[in-house]
Formats: sequence, C-alpha cells, structure tokens
Amino acid sequence: MTAPDETHERGPVRPGGDPTGTLEVRAPGTLAAEPEPETAVRTAGGGHGPAVPAEEPRADGRRRRPVRTSLIVLVAIVVAAAAGLAASGVLGGDDGDGAAQAPTGPAATAKVKRTTLTDAETVAGNIGYGEASTVQAVTGAGSGQGGGGGGAGILTWVPEAGDTIERGENVYSVNQLKTPLLYGNIPFYRTMRAGDSGSDVKILEANLKALGYDGFTADSTYNAATAAAVQDWQDDLNREQTGEVEPGDAVVADGARKVAKVQAAPGAAPSGPLLSWTATERVVTVELEAQYEDLVEVGTKAEVVLPDGSTVEGKVTDVGAPSNVSDDQSGEDGGAGGSEGDQEATLPVELTVKDQKGLGDYQAASVDVTLESESRENVLAVPVNALVARDGGGYALEVVKPSAPHGVEYVPVELGIFADSMVEVSGAGITEGTVVGVAK
Repeated sequence: MTAPDETHERGPVRPGGDPTGTLEVRAPGTLAAEPEPETAVRTAGGGHGPAVPAEEPRADGRRRRPVRTSLIVLVAIVVAAAAGLAASGVLGGDDGDGAAQAPTGPAATAKVKRTTLTDAETVAGNIGYGEASTVQAVTGAGSGQGGGGGGAGILTWVPEAGDTIERGENVYSVNQLKTPLLYGNIPFYRTMRAGDSGSDVKILEANLKALGYDGFTADSTYNAATAAAVQDWQDDLNREQTGEVEPGDAVVADGARKVAKVQAAPGAAPSGPLLSWTATERVVTVELEAQYEDLVEVGTKAEVVLPDGSTVEGKVTDVGAPSNVSDDQSGEDGGAGGSEGDQEATLPVELTVKDQKGLGDYQAASVDVTLESESRENVLAVPVNALVARDGGGYALEVVKPSAPHGVEYVPVELGIFADSMVEVSGAGITEGTVVGVAK
C-alpha cells in the first residue's frame, strides 16, 4: 500500500511495455523534475543526447562560429551516448526478446526534400556614407593660387555640409580662384610639365579628357599637346596659363564626394584641415566579431534588413584589418583602458548597396545584415532531428518501410552542411520524397 502522504511516478515506457525508469517517491506538493529539453539528434535507442557546448576551437587555432559548430559537436556527443544504448537492439543488436521490439513505425515523420541550403549568420550593421577623409590645404601652392607658395592667400569660398562635389567642380577657392576636384587614386605631389611621365600624369590626362579637353593622347606622358590642353583648362578657371600643373591646383579623390563637415571659413588662411567628406552613395558598415571572419571576403553577398522590415541586397567590397575594442572604451567601467582579457577583436567590413533607392530615406540607421558563407543547391535534406546516431559511429535515417521488420529500416547516411534546422544527407536508397522518422 502507498502511504497517503507520498506520490509515485514511473518513468517512460519503451515499446513493448518495459519501463525504462524507476519509481520516484515525492512528498505531496513537490514538483517532479523538469525533463531535459529535446536535442536535435536522436540516439539509436530513441533518446536524446545532452546539451551542446557553445563552441569549440578549429584545427587552425581560430574559434569557429557557435551556430555552425554546435551541431557538429552534438554529433560526437551523441555517438558516445549511442554506444551505451546498443543493448536495446534497435540497430542490429539481439537481446533475445522479440516481444520487447514493438512492430510499429515512428510517432512522427517527414519527407526527404530537394532544396538549397545556405549557411548564414545575421549581424548588426549601420547605414551611412562610409569613413570620412580630410581635405588639407596644400602648402607651396603656386600659380594657381596666386603664387608665392607656403599657403599664401585667403580662403574666399568653402562648400556647406551636405553638398555633393563631382569631377571638375570647385572644392574651395583661394583669392577667388577655384580648386577643382579630379578623380584618381593618388594626389598631385609635384609640378607636372612637358617631359614628365608617370601615374600622376595619367590621372591628369584622363580627367582632362573626361572634362572635354582634346588634342592630346591620354597616356602617361606629359608632352606639348598635354601642355596646350592644360592651358585651355587654366583659361576656363581664370588662372594664369602656364601649361604646368602644381600640387595645389586640384584636389584628387577616388570619385564624387559628399561634404560631411566644414572646418574652415572664408577669410581664414588656407592651412590645415579645410573640410571632411565621404562617398556620395550610402554603404553598410559592420564591426564583425573575429570569430565570424570565415564568413566574409570581397564579393560575399548579404541581405540587409532595414528598420521598416524591407530588404536590399548588399555585397562586401572591403574587409579591413582586425582591431581590438576594449570594453572600457565605452566608458562603462570608467577605466583608462582595458586589459587584453577585456578586449574583443573586430573586423571592419563595408558593403555596397547597388539599389540606393531601396535604402529609402535612411541616411543613418541600424540594420541587420545576413552574411552567406556557404550555399549548396539541389541537395537532399531532412530535419536535423531525423538523424539517428549509430552504434559504433556515424548516422542513419529511420526510413519508413512497411515490408521491413518493425515497419522501419535504418539506412546509414553521410552528412553535408547544416542550415535552417536542416541537414544535407546522402546514402543508398535515400531519394526525394523518402519518408523518415523524426523526433517529436
């Protein structure tokens, strides 16, 4: 007889009616222990493995991403768990008791699907115009700025924040003489004249051609024909027509620019930083945790989710060098600097968005960026919880086959990538539409 102040509970029953647990005696008003949560992969005996560690080190020393490795770690854990369940006879064992194996199929099933699996990670990013650069006044300006050099002259015009400046347009004026923007990847650093050659000459000639000046060949040689085109250009800028170009005669940047901040005012001497500017098209920047560095390279595609829920496609165009960011830099700890243990390595990543209209009116906003690291098309896949750990290692699927003993057959499979709670599988007899058991 059971005492009136006690409660008995029995553990789960295996197919065939044998109890797998023991009686638990509890005092009234106490609660039974919570069952362990169901994991993604089943063991051969139908049970489940333990929880998965957050991450493990890669063979090359770098930490792998927890999202991509947790299932792989689970594989090793469940294999060990399966060995202890071999006596159940589910995968070929024989315990001599046929009545203990119920001739019933799985409680829940799914079909093998042919699909595309994409391994991806979503991280935080920001819309903006990219990193700003500074326009410095050029000392030693010559004929174009009134002669004399040494930054001689007075600023007579500067742009306003938010202005867009394109090729040939004025960046700033000294003594009412314009200093135009030219496109290129190196600044003018010497006086160019007939007889010179080099990459700076090539930049100058390419810009003169783009601005409509002709009569010369756009190559890397500054000859008399180039000098004549320069004189025409100087005449249009109301400058002295010397046929020579000095460092302060133009500002060189890699494209059109958007003025972010103006640091000088008309009436001042042209010295030091005059203004800062950015690219004219919005980009998405991400400070990527170093553990995710295997996700990105130039050309990696990404989906950008805007604050209103709409999406645009982005592409990685720049991956910077890793840097350590200390928790103390946020000011939360009030310290002067963090130790190495407090630092987190990050990787600056920039993505371009071709569909600028798709970004709407957002000039600066926080966004979610989903980076795609690997994609497999036209593969067979099943839910992760359809996997069964085999005695001795490896995995199988519990294929529903009415003609087989107990209504199922365990078919060994090879695993591919994991994505979206699915796993790529391949094996003899595994085809699209095959019905397999899954953990409920």
